[in-house]
Amino acid sequence: MTHPLVDQVRFARSELQRALVGLTDEEARRRFLPMNSISWIIGHLAWQEQRYWLTLAQGVKLNPELNTAFAYGRPASTPPLEAMQQAWREITTATDPWLDAVTTDKLAETFVVPGWGITTSYGSLMLRVIGHYWYHIGEIMAIRQLLGHTNLPDFVGDIDHEAPYRPESS
Repeated sequence: MTHPLVDQVRFARSELQRALVGLTDEEARRRFLPMNSISWIIGHLAWQEQRYWLTLAQGVKLNPELNTAFAYGRPASTPPLEAMQQAWREITTATDPWLDAVTTDKLAETFVVPGWGITTSYGSLMLRVIGHYWYHIGEIMAIRQLLGHTNLPDFVGDIDHEAPYRPESS
């Protein structure tokens, strides 16, 4: 059975996609300084999942451009929405087998992150990913409000059915 934290990652992913419904390419590329564009945010979230679940966990760099264009601290840009959605889908699809197989023991495994010099665990990284998604979903909703969008989804979505709490041992 999939680890409960993986269910939460997938729920956050689905909420990201729900936050993008009805968004045009032009809107996704618009910047309200100092925020990044929505399309950049999507590339940034893809970069994080690639870094953690492909590169750190498996030694794979599926899309090296994400490292140069969307890593933390990289310059803002306004890439096409569909290109970022495609990159995000490619990365999340590639990470799913690792996420499906991850165990509590693997999540508790500690290591030093290259380039960061800090000791962490895959479990801590998973919590970071979940929080990072929610941070940027909120930012996306703020941008959409600045764009004049109304009747936006309420958050959190149907977590009680899509990703309810369950203990690790289930």
